[in-house]
Amino acid sequence: MNLRPLSDKIVVMRGPENTETKGGIIIPDTAKEKPVEGRVVAVGNGRMGDNGKLISMDVKPDDRILFSKYGGTDVKIDGTDYLILRQDDVLGIIE
Repeated sequence: MNLRPLSDKIVVMRGPENTETKGGIIIPDTAKEKPVEGRVVAVGNGRMGDNGKLISMDVKPDDRILFSKYGGTDVKIDGTDYLILRQDDVLGIIE
């Protein structure tokens, strides 16, 4: 992938969708929700603060993150779906 996000943007590959509940019930396509977990593919350099200094990114490539359900923009690059979001939309890093 040849995409470098700008400033505080992050490129994320969403985790797999759940097709079955824990009890074994299969979820139809119309009722599936998009996952809110993913793997960071690329990060920007950070954003400029009010004082003119660069604020570095807290996430790095290959981090597993949780992000806001309605945040970001879905894009398709080379046939693969990605999500581009701001660092503010990241809720946490899964360790």
